[in-house]
Amino acid sequence: MSQKGHKRRLRPKHKILAAMSALVLGGGGVVFVSQGAFAGQDSRNAPVTATIDCPDVGDKLDNVPDPARNEVDANLAQLDTQVADAYKQLSSGQANRKALLGGLKQQRDKTITNLSDTLGKAGQKPAGLQGLSGCVMKEAAAADPADEPAADNGGQDAAKQSAPQQQQQQQQQQQQAKGGPARSDFVAIGNVKPNVRKPAARGGASTGSFAVQCGRNENGHFNPDNVIVAPGVSNGAHHMHDYVGNKTTDAFSTNNSLAQSGTTCTNGDQSTYYWPVLRLRDGKAEKDAKAPGGGQDANVGTILKPKQVTIEFKGSPVSKVAAMPRFMRIITGDAKALTNGNANANASWSCTGFENRQLKDKYPVCPKGSDVVRTFNFQSCWDGKNIDSANHRTHVAFADANGNCKKGFKAIPQLVQRIVYSVPPGSRFAVDSFPEQLHKPATDHGDFINVMSNGLMAGAVRCINDGRACR
Repeated sequence: MSQKGHKRRLRPKHKILAAMSALVLGGGGVVFVSQGAFAGQDSRNAPVTATIDCPDVGDKLDNVPDPARNEVDANLAQLDTQVADAYKQLSSGQANRKALLGGLKQQRDKTITNLSDTLGKAGQKPAGLQGLSGCVMKEAAAADPADEPAADNGGQDAAKQSAPQQQQQQQQQQQQAKGGPARSDFVAIGNVKPNVRKPAARGGASTGSFAVQCGRNENGHFNPDNVIVAPGVSNGAHHMHDYVGNKTTDAFSTNNSLAQSGTTCTNGDQSTYYWPVLRLRDGKAEKDAKAPGGGQDANVGTILKPKQVTIEFKGSPVSKVAAMPRFMRIITGDAKALTNGNANANASWSCTGFENRQLKDKYPVCPKGSDVVRTFNFQSCWDGKNIDSANHRTHVAFADANGNCKKGFKAIPQLVQRIVYSVPPGSRFAVDSFPEQLHKPATDHGDFINVMSNGLMAGAVRCINDGRACR
């Protein structure tokens, strides 16, 4: 993994500045207090920002009866909206932290009570959820305003701008800085040691592969929904998603609508493949600059179109694979890894020519001629029963370091998505995220709904189990 810069002790004047900043901002906004280093540069004062850290209620749910699922999902989405709105108040610099957290707790208390009552009526009322309503402030490295590009002013020279225009531009830069990413979120890929280990195939392994060609979202299929986690809720993700495959996927999709949809995949695969967009932090106004999931949720800058998207299903190094059931949902990674921690994080950032070096919590700085790569290795073990689970995780699992599935789980084709971007040299970029997650690289994630016909899935399984490479 990457090497982190050594921290230095704060000198007294920096402590004084931190205290003054906190007072001026009323407890919100950016406080310039910590030390950090950017790959290849000397350590220097680096800004720190406050964000909001709330317990992930959805992750604690292990059993939601089907009749209660829609209302539970709506309440979980409401909790996400409450945190996003509170973060907006915090980042404005006008909020009092104590009052903000108190108001947020009251909102979450009410929503969690509604959620618990819904589960209780379905006979599955869990214990301890009410203890998850309180949130705290969390400090994280933020971008230095001096490192952010100037906001796009339509070609207007700075010297010709009026004082209000200059002030607005400075505010835009400061707002971007608060939302990250930070210098410490980047590392030169050449400074990372090879760290990829793959288990050797044993007798009975399934060594084949099945590739699907679905394009690079030439259709411009974008939305900030998440039909897996927040079905029926517009802007349930609070960040923009890039889609290939199924042409109609949005928050209101159903199994029936997905099965009736067209697809961008050349073999008729109607599956839904989606991930957060990657943006240049160039200060330019994208089409969604004033829209939910875009600028309204602190996701700003030019959306990068993938240079290449590879979708491939691979086998198990220790056994044959079984077919995935139609309409199975799988999420890999954690969109809330900054506040949840890395237990479910599964980001893999790298550069072409260096893909034996994968980064989980850093963005790569690629050398000239090398492109940025995001790789999503999905879970490859299934409980053999469920197409989804209450927390969208426990019905599937990762194989262990030797490729074995845990007891009670069976191997299924492993979805591997590889997305390549041509990033201009020296450019800053960031993945879209929930506002309070500050665009941290560890929050990267991918989503998949299997809508292959049973026949197509059976063909994929035969290819993989027979050791053939099929397209």
